[in-house]
Amino acid sequence: MQDHIDTRRLDEGILQGTEVPVQPVVLSFEDYEEKVEMTEDNYSLTTEFILIGFTDRPELKSLLFVVFLIIYVITMVGNLGLVALIFMEHRLHTPMYIFLGNLALMDSCCSCAITPKTLENFFSKDRMISFHECIAQFYFLCLAGTTECFLLAAMAYDRYVAICSPLQYHTMMSKKLCIQMTTGAYVAGNLHPIIHVGFFFRLTFCGSNEINHFFCDVFPLYRLSCVDPYINELMIFILSGSVQVFTISSVLISYFYILFTIFKMKSKEGRGKALSTCASHFLSVSIFYGSLLFVYIRPHSVKEDDEDIPGAVFYTLVIPLLNPFIYSLRNKEVINAVKKIIKKIF
Repeated sequence: MQDHIDTRRLDEGILQGTEVPVQPVVLSFEDYEEKVEMTEDNYSLTTEFILIGFTDRPELKSLLFVVFLIIYVITMVGNLGLVALIFMEHRLHTPMYIFLGNLALMDSCCSCAITPKTLENFFSKDRMISFHECIAQFYFLCLAGTTECFLLAAMAYDRYVAICSPLQYHTMMSKKLCIQMTTGAYVAGNLHPIIHVGFFFRLTFCGSNEINHFFCDVFPLYRLSCVDPYINELMIFILSGSVQVFTISSVLISYFYILFTIFKMKSKEGRGKALSTCASHFLSVSIFYGSLLFVYIRPHSVKEDDEDIPGAVFYTLVIPLLNPFIYSLRNKEVINAVKKIIKKIF
């Protein structure tokens, strides 16, 4: 059967002013099904993504796998060990160490959300991740990051009370207030990603499914959306910006009063002790907020491809690795607690 129109006959008929019968195109049922399937494929929504990762070179993959595995093991042992130590040692059941234990728990959550899938993808052929796995990765990462912001602010307030009002410390920094601040940090930490996930479902992905990142971060995903992600970007800027402005302001105000009090001290020994008490927290805060601001709050983040990866590596892998050592190596109470437990075991 004829499956196309003879255009030469049609042109001749038009010039001669005669009607030319045109036979309709008839498709078999099998041909029709094939064309429908092709149309559906062209407009199908993406439900799985490919994580591009770091490199395709086999020798570098092996090296990076070993490095990331070592970082992951040390991070989990260090942070969960610190949580267990604070839980077991009654002398460490103070507001400062309760905040520190929860901070270590969130560092473990951050590492667990990202690193296992990253390690798997080093030797995976397809490097696929489903849409729901993407959502879960982002949720737990955002939960950990937001909760840490509020915990760091709470720790700054704790240091402010300890240095500026030492005689009123137990009154101003009661266990009830400590529990309320910790609970508030977790509530805010859960609400923040829930809002973003809700807005995330307004997006559709129908083009490329390659995420130029080593995990499902929001900005690389927004680049793949067929729907304009302007509202999602705006919510990131408003909510993440508000969280960071509030918590950073709390930290800066606390440290302003801390430094003012320290410089008023007449004893050099007292100054040195007060500064050493705050040094580890201030270092952790500077690294953490610096990397977050670089990745999420700087302008035009959505339009850049690779520039946010170093910052993401820093706050998802390096900071959770460093925090247990920053807070523990020069902390006599933690070191003494470790020695005490080692003596009990051996």
